[in-house]
Amino acid sequence: MDQEAAPPVFSATAELDGDRLRVVVVGEVDMASADTMLRTVLGEPATHVTLDLHGVTFFDSAAIHAVVRLAQRLPGTLTVLPSRQVRRVLDVAGLGEQDWLADD
Repeated sequence: MDQEAAPPVFSATAELDGDRLRVVVVGEVDMASADTMLRTVLGEPATHVTLDLHGVTFFDSAAIHAVVRLAQRLPGTLTVLPSRQVRRVLDVAGLGEQDWLADD
């Protein structure tokens, strides 16, 4: 019997509190979902943005590119909270010491 694999779970939820935006991302951030994450962050005007990736289980090069684009577009206003998986990927990519990346 062939069983179809369930599609990967992904969500990006924006929570705006005054001029502070928190985007909570859950699941796999890859080529299919990285742009949605990017658009969710850029969809609300804010003076400080927290990108909460604690619930991210997979993070590929498209996701890295999206986070780097966000850091370039939001200099000094972006804080990324990584999961252990995201931290590992960013460390391997040479981005583990960026000022926008929070300590675990």
